[in-house]
Amino acid sequence: MPRKSSKFAFVFMLLWFFSQFAQAQAGSEVHDNKKAIISFVEMQSIDLSKQPPVPLTIKGKLKLPVNSSSQQSYFTPAKKAPAVVILHGSSGIDSRGDFYARALNAAGIATLEIDMWEARGVTGGGDRPPLPIYTYPDAFAALAFLSQHSAINPDRIGVLGFSWGGVIALASAEKLYAKQFGQGRRFAAHVAHYPVCYGYNNPAIPPLNPPAQRGTQFLHLTGSPVLIQIGTKDDYDNGSNNCKALLDDLPNPLERQLVEVVAYEGAFHAWDRLEVPITVLDPFGDEGSLFSTGIVPKVRLVPDVEKAYASRMKALQFFLRNLSIH
Repeated sequence: MPRKSSKFAFVFMLLWFFSQFAQAQAGSEVHDNKKAIISFVEMQSIDLSKQPPVPLTIKGKLKLPVNSSSQQSYFTPAKKAPAVVILHGSSGIDSRGDFYARALNAAGIATLEIDMWEARGVTGGGDRPPLPIYTYPDAFAALAFLSQHSAINPDRIGVLGFSWGGVIALASAEKLYAKQFGQGRRFAAHVAHYPVCYGYNNPAIPPLNPPAQRGTQFLHLTGSPVLIQIGTKDDYDNGSNNCKALLDDLPNPLERQLVEVVAYEGAFHAWDRLEVPITVLDPFGDEGSLFSTGIVPKVRLVPDVEKAYASRMKALQFFLRNLSIH
């Protein structure tokens, strides 16, 4: 064979090899990207800031786990999958939701992350509803939406919340709010990250409306398990003791066994927000000291990669166990 023909053949073989390799890589990337089927959905909540309350349409991102294998060239939603509602913090939807959703979806759990701000015309941070209770109906609206979805098991729906969303995730385990907003539905498992625990059952907090009571009630549980994750340097609760004290508030000793509190040594508020550290002013900080000092407290949001992955694994294992995933 002439030398030029040999060189041409060699170059052709190299090009063919790298073409096949590139196609294989591209196919792998497509497969990885289809670990969940994503859709954007709407559901009906209520606006408690209006009296009487009026309907409110909120939006969310639904991610369904898929049935797939190396032999399949298509992907279909897993039938009757368990699901977790994800509730954002004061800043609105950020990196935390997807950070946890990726792990949950990979384990076969659907996720629905809702936007509580957009429908209310607020942008987050200091621009938010006056109190978390105004957004409690949103969590139960998401629960109702998932309960009626053909791909979701209505008896295996949990909730995960961060900060503001953590307040809601914890409060939704209370019978009072499940009855008031859930219309007979309840979550099967609750994970509350740094949920400002001093605000529960606290007679020092001025009466709230609605409903007219002092602080948020956490006294009589629905019977579903609860996981609270908190940092020892949290600037809202000034540590983890307020969260641990919630167990003592429960009048039924059997219900105390439903609640687990995990404290991360040296972790600040929102340690699993893997973004640049920031310091914000929040009237709810420093155990509500604004009521006595008139000074708006500072709250530090400091990421911790190691603790973020540890807390994600803890939350995932909790849902796997309590949503009956084996």
